Amino acid sequence: MAAGHCLLLLCVAAGVVLQVRAQTDSKGFITIDCGLTGETGYAGVGDTTVLPDNGEFTDNAGTCHNISAEYVTRSTAKSWYSVRSFPAGMRNCYTLGSLVSGLKYIVRARFMYGNYDGLDSPPVFDLYIGVNYWQTVKISSPGVAMFVEAIVMVPDDFVQVCLVNTGTGRPFISGLDLRPMKGTLYPQVTAAQGLALLDRINFGPIDYYTFVRYPDDPHDRIWFPSVDTKTWSSISTTQEVQNIADDLFQVPSAVLQTAIMPRNASQNIELAWTSGSTPNNKAQMDPSPTPEYVLIQGRPSPEYIVECTVILHFAELKILPENAVRRLNVILNDKPWHPDGFRPQYLTSSVTYNRLPLQYSHYNLTVEASGNATLPPIINAAEIFSVFNITNLGTDSQDVSAITAIKGKYQVKKNWMGDPCVPKTMAWDRLTCSNGVIGSRPRVTSVRQFTYKELEKITTHFQRVLGRGGFGYVYDGSLEDGTQVAVKLRSDSSNQGVKEFLAEARILTRIHHTNLVSMIGYCKDGEYMALVYEYMSEGTLQEHIDGSNRSGACLPWKERLRIALESAQGLEYLHKGCKPPIIHRDVKATNILLNAELEASIADFGLSKAFNSNDTHVFTNTVVGTPGYVDPEYQTTMQLTTKSDVYSFGVVLLELVTGKPAILHDPMPVNIIQWVRQRLAQGNIEAVVDARMCGQYDVNTVWKIADIALKCTALSSVQRPSMTDVVAQLRECIELENGHSPDDASNDFYAGGNYPNMSNNSYTTHPSTNVSQKNTSSETEKSLMRVPTIPTGPATR
Repeated sequence: MAAGHCLLLLCVAAGVVLQVRAQTDSKGFITIDCGLTGETGYAGVGDTTVLPDNGEFTDNAGTCHNISAEYVTRSTAKSWYSVRSFPAGMRNCYTLGSLVSGLKYIVRARFMYGNYDGLDSPPVFDLYIGVNYWQTVKISSPGVAMFVEAIVMVPDDFVQVCLVNTGTGRPFISGLDLRPMKGTLYPQVTAAQGLALLDRINFGPIDYYTFVRYPDDPHDRIWFPSVDTKTWSSISTTQEVQNIADDLFQVPSAVLQTAIMPRNASQNIELAWTSGSTPNNKAQMDPSPTPEYVLIQGRPSPEYIVECTVILHFAELKILPENAVRRLNVILNDKPWHPDGFRPQYLTSSVTYNRLPLQYSHYNLTVEASGNATLPPIINAAEIFSVFNITNLGTDSQDVSAITAIKGKYQVKKNWMGDPCVPKTMAWDRLTCSNGVIGSRPRVTSVRQFTYKELEKITTHFQRVLGRGGFGYVYDGSLEDGTQVAVKLRSDSSNQGVKEFLAEARILTRIHHTNLVSMIGYCKDGEYMALVYEYMSEGTLQEHIDGSNRSGACLPWKERLRIALESAQGLEYLHKGCKPPIIHRDVKATNILLNAELEASIADFGLSKAFNSNDTHVFTNTVVGTPGYVDPEYQTTMQLTTKSDVYSFGVVLLELVTGKPAILHDPMPVNIIQWVRQRLAQGNIEAVVDARMCGQYDVNTVWKIADIALKCTALSSVQRPSMTDVVAQLRECIELENGHSPDDASNDFYAGGNYPNMSNNSYTTHPSTNVSQKNTSSETEKSLMRVPTIPTGPATR
């Protein structure tokens, strides 16, 4: 089929939505026995249902096989009998539908070669989740059952797990599981990064066969037993161990009911593993006996060193004698996680973990008794993940739905599997994609082009003005289907020209994120130029800060926190989620727009700059931006970095805290940063906070936000956090405001309880007169239970 025909049919089918038969059960689980033919499944773990692999998930690609009879033993569960193999095509995918967009899911793929093809040669191939590399599958021997697992945030109502032929044997798969999780769990999982499981350990079971999973774990995580009676003493309880309120990991009671401690009370508990030391950067853990069933270790893309996140779970299982004290500290590579240690709570879960990824070649983690402890350390469970990027965005979902409908209707037999356009090397044959230089969601056809007469019609001759920026007036409009839009029309007197117009149009056609304003179309009709956006009914953040919004109401503190987080997420996506990265260059309160639900989106990309991710900065001939928000280091050196946006965002944070503008004019002009520093130097937060909030806030949260803002506005860019760091810290603030205590679920070696000595933070006001005056809005099942030892993972010592 010619590309032109494809695009014509796509236009005809533009209103067709991909219909995926409901695949999840009542719990949202999907369990597929890959290679199992027929229409009937069978009962799996607990009350789960194992579905047959009848071609529904793979569009009948691949062939079904049984493993060799020599590998079917008493301990081999039914789910390992068959495989689906893919002898043709570079990429073959399973499509799992009926999901909830934006929710987090466990994705688990299972493999047992079993010499199904008689070649006695296990293959090596790559796995992708959607368009993002997950890891490489390398089977050690025909009789070993293996799995890989990841936790990811799914951007659409479906997810694809793809097997990619790398030229070293035919890809195959034995089973595929998907399990939903609450959005609040595993805060390290974001739209930009997922977690690949390295190990999940249950310390202290009585034998090697005590695996914990569904129904004990509602999310069907598999907790592997760690048994070493020579080194450890096991302690246990039959009483239920409770999770704390708003628990971020929800470890099942069956896991927390057992723990270990050193037999020698003076010793510590130690875990050790290495990563990134081999040419292909595969994570390599300390050796342990090879089990029948093992966890395949993940690795990130070859250009990155393995990044890890470690989650340690604790619960006190015994009522301690009156004078006994159990107090723990965690040390990683000689660095303590807690300055004063912490106490596990009796029959209640507690956790310590790192929020930001760790980057070491070798990991030595120690749990030790600390302070005035009279009892040895304990640990109940541990989870260790590698972090992998999921920043590559697939083709626009509506386009995928339409082109897939065309594929089905016209019975296209080409190897059209996975995403139509991404990555380019795997794009569908003879399909034209509009991939742009800004690497975001590509489109199969071109985002709508309006004529000037059409703009006149949808705005009723530009009757209602919504606002005005450097580009021109913004008008209220309504499309033919009733969709309300905002039309930004360039005026003749605009200080933004064709260059800025084209820059914004080019960027907005290729970036898609919840917290970035979406462009519906554009107009370039002779001398007329306009951009058509989604309508943000509640105007700018600035209007809500200064009270000039329509309602005149004061934004509550919790709303301010949420808006700050959403805006930060939009900037984080520009910096980390786009390839190449984008620097906004005009972050300010008037360029943050709010919809009817007061959800925030970053707007105005006319000044934005894309830069090579291998470079540290972009050199510019002129400094542009808005006075009060411009990074003084950029102003001095002309070198633009992502930290320039961080600086501007720090100013926005201060506006949210104080309710005051970036430059105060009474009694004399002063930058808000200097104004805040002077008052906080005296330790008086009330002198800084917006009085209109009438004290309705947690003072600790306000201090923390002020601290974040002042770090963002440090004079030197190297001293400023990244937007990823800022997002993580803002999430902490929201947890704190919602009643989380730093002493329970928020234990984190990055988290500190002390606020900085403001008197030591000096700020020099930098003039901004040379800044362009821009005011733009700008089973495993039965056989799994017979595994004689834990999977490869960190060795306890």
